[in-house]
Amino acid sequence: MSSFDESDAFEAATSPSLSQMAMAARPTPYMEGLNPAQRAAVEQLDGPVLMLAGAGTGKTKALTTRIAHLLNTGTARPNEILSVTFTNKAAREMKNRVGNLIGQVEGMPWMGTFHSICVKILRRHAELAGLKSNFTILDTDDHLRLMKQLIAATQIDDKRWPARQLAGVIDGWKNRAWKPEQVPASEAGAFDHKGIELYRQYQHRLRELNAADFGDLLLHVVTIFQTHSEVLVQYQRFFRYILVDEYQDTNVAQYLWLRLLAQGHQNICCVGDDDQSIYGWRGAEVGNILRFEKDFPGAHVVRLEQNYRSTPHILGAASGIIDGNKGRLGKTLWTEKPEGEKIRLIGHWDGEEEARWIGEEVEAAQRGTRGQDPYDLEGMAILVRASHQMRAFEDRFLTIGLPYRVIGGPRFYERMEIRDAMAYFRLAISTDDDLAFERVVNTPKRGLGDKAEQKIQMAARGNGVSLVEGARILLDTNGLGGKGAVELARLIDGIDRWNAQIRVEAATHVELAEIILDESGYTEHWQNDKTPEAPGRLENLKELVKALEVFENLQGFLEHVSLIMDNEKQSDGAKISIMTLHAAKGLEFPIVFLPGWEDGLFPSQRSMDESGLKGLEEERRLAYVGITRAEEVCTISFAANRRVYGQWQSALPSRFIDELPAEHVDVLTPPGLYGGGYGAAGMAANASPVTQSMVGSDIFERASKADVYNSPGWKRLQERSAQRGMRQLSQSKHMTIDLTAVSTFSLGDRVFHQKFGYGEVLSIEGDKLDIEFDKAGSKKVVAQYIQSADSVDDVPF
Repeated sequence: MSSFDESDAFEAATSPSLSQMAMAARPTPYMEGLNPAQRAAVEQLDGPVLMLAGAGTGKTKALTTRIAHLLNTGTARPNEILSVTFTNKAAREMKNRVGNLIGQVEGMPWMGTFHSICVKILRRHAELAGLKSNFTILDTDDHLRLMKQLIAATQIDDKRWPARQLAGVIDGWKNRAWKPEQVPASEAGAFDHKGIELYRQYQHRLRELNAADFGDLLLHVVTIFQTHSEVLVQYQRFFRYILVDEYQDTNVAQYLWLRLLAQGHQNICCVGDDDQSIYGWRGAEVGNILRFEKDFPGAHVVRLEQNYRSTPHILGAASGIIDGNKGRLGKTLWTEKPEGEKIRLIGHWDGEEEARWIGEEVEAAQRGTRGQDPYDLEGMAILVRASHQMRAFEDRFLTIGLPYRVIGGPRFYERMEIRDAMAYFRLAISTDDDLAFERVVNTPKRGLGDKAEQKIQMAARGNGVSLVEGARILLDTNGLGGKGAVELARLIDGIDRWNAQIRVEAATHVELAEIILDESGYTEHWQNDKTPEAPGRLENLKELVKALEVFENLQGFLEHVSLIMDNEKQSDGAKISIMTLHAAKGLEFPIVFLPGWEDGLFPSQRSMDESGLKGLEEERRLAYVGITRAEEVCTISFAANRRVYGQWQSALPSRFIDELPAEHVDVLTPPGLYGGGYGAAGMAANASPVTQSMVGSDIFERASKADVYNSPGWKRLQERSAQRGMRQLSQSKHMTIDLTAVSTFSLGDRVFHQKFGYGEVLSIEGDKLDIEFDKAGSKKVVAQYIQSADSVDDVPF
C-alpha cells in the first residue's frame, strides 16, 4: 500500500477496485481463536455496530481484529479508517496489535485520541474558528494565568472564587459543547453569577492570542461541522469506517463529533461497557452508549459475554451487584474457568485492624500457606474508594517491610500536602531547618516573590545564620515591606510560638500538629481551593494527624517517616499495588483486596448527595469494576469504626454488600465479634442472605436509629471503645437517600442546610433541588438534607 498523502486525502475512491476484490478473498488466519461473539463483531463491517463488551471479554482483541479485517480484505484503506481512543498509549498498542495480526501497516494517520485527531482537523480549517493555522495550545500554567487576569479585571475576590474553579466550570461547559451564548439559564449562577460573561471574555482573549485550550479542540471542530456543511461532508466521505474504544466514557462534545461524522457512511463501530462507566465526575455520559440503538436505527448489538479473566464466583458476585442498576443494557458474563474461591467478606473493628489483617493475608499468600501455590506480590492489589484510605496500608506495609507501589499518584508521605505539613512540623522542632523553611515560606501564598526570598537568603548568608533568623533580621531592618512583610512576620511569630509549645509541652503533639496546620493557614488554603483534588488533600492531612497518635512526639514521628522512606528507596523487586478503584480500570490481578466497603465511604456520600440516583448507580458500577479486576481471589472488607474529622464514628456496612448473592460469598467474620445483642432483632425482613448469615454482629443493624443507639450492642461498642483508650463513638451520620421521594418544597422557598446555610430553591427535579445559597453559591442537594428556613430551630447540630 502506498503511504498516505494528506494533499490528496479527499480523493480516495469509494468504489471497490479489482485489487480490493482480490484482497477480499485472501485467507484470514488472524480470525483464529475468536469466539462466536467476537467473530460476529469482526465480520459485521457495514452499518452501525455496538460491541457491548463486558469486563475481561477480549474487546481489544475483537477491535484490533476488526481493523485488521478491514485492511486485509481491502474493504478500507488505512487513511479511510478513523480509530479513536482515549490515550496515546492505547492508540500505539492498537496499531502494534494490528501490525502483529497482518504485518506492518503503513499509514493509519487517523488513529489516535480525540484531541490529537481534532488538532489535525482544526489546523486545516482554523480560519473558520477565528484562528490561524499556527495557533498555540495553552498548557495548564498559561491557562490559569489567563483566568487570573480575567478575574482580576472583573474585581472578583480570587480567594473565594479562585481561577481553578473558573477553569473547571468553563471546561465543564466545553465538555457539553456549549459556547458562551449556548450556556443555559440554569447555569447562570456559576462563579458568583459571572461565569458566562467571563467565559465570553475568555474565548475572545484566546482568539486575540491565536490560542486554544484542550476543550476548544473538540468544541471548535464540532462548531465547524455544524455551521459549514461542506467541510462536514468532506470528512464524512473521507472517514468510511469509524471505530471508537471505551464509548461509555465519551462526553457530550465527543458524542456530537462522532454522530456528525457517522451520518455519512453510517459505518461506525463503538466498543464499550455501560457497566464500567465510572467517569461521570469528569463529564462522561453513560447515556451515550445506552441510546446507541436510538441514535443509529438498525444497529447490530453484539454482546461479548465470555470472560477470560475471572472465576465463576467472582463473576456471579459482580453480576449480583450490577443488576441493581436500572440504567443499563444488560448482559450476563460467563467463563469456562474452574469455580475457584468464593468472594471473601470480612468485617473488622477499625481501619487499622483491617490494614493489619490484609497485611497478614498478603504475607500468607506470598508464602503459599493458604493451601495454594505462592503468589507473587506483583499479582496482588489493594483497591480503595478514596486516596486517604491508602495511609493505613502504607504505614502497615512500611512497618512490616512489605514492598508496595502506589499507582496513579505518589505514595502517602510523598504527596505534596503531606511534605508541606511535615516541613511545618520540622520547623516547629528546629528553626534551623533551612530546607523546610524554603518549602513553606510562601506556601500558602504570602505575597513573597523571588526577590523577597532572595533578600532573605542574602540576609541569612551575610550574617551566618539560618533562614528563619535571616528573615527576622530583614524584618527588623525594614528590608522588606508591604503585604509580604506582614505575612512573613506572622509566619516567624508562629514558628517561635510552636517551638515554645514543644519545649514546654503546652499541648500534645497531635493537638500541636492541628494547631500548626490551622495557624499557618495551610488547612484554610485547601479549604478555599475549589479544585477537584482539594477535598482529597484535606482528607490526607486528617490522615496525617491521625498517624501521629501512635508516636510519643513529633520528632519521633518524623524520624520514623525518614527511616522507612529511606529503606523503601532501597527496595527492589516485586511490589504489591495500591490504587483507587478509578485508577484500576483496565487492569487485572490474581488477588484483589477491596477495603472500606462502608456506607458513606463506598458508596460515597458526596456522590449520592450531589447526583442522587445517578451518583448511586455510578458508585455501583465502580463496585462492579473493583470486583472484576480479580482473577482468582477477591476479598471485600469493612470496619465497624472509622476516624472522621478526628472523632471515632460507627460505620454501617455498604449497601452493596447486601446485594452480593449469598451463593458466591464466604463470610469470614466470627459471630459476635462486635459484641452482638441486637443483630437478630435488627434484621429487616428483606435483608440479604449474606447479611443474615452474619447475625450476631451488631454493625449489620438495619433497624431505626433510635433502636440502634439504645441497644445493648451499641453500649457494648462504646464500652469496648473506652477500654481501648479511644474517644466515645459519635453517632453515625450516615443517612439512606430515599431515591423515590418527591420534594415537598416549591420554587422560591427559603431553606436551610447544615453545611451550606440559608438559600433559595431555584429548580426542582424529583427529590433533587437546585439551591442558590447565600454564602455557598449554587448547589444541587437531595431534598431530605434540607429543612424549611422557618423550622431552622429544629435542626440538630
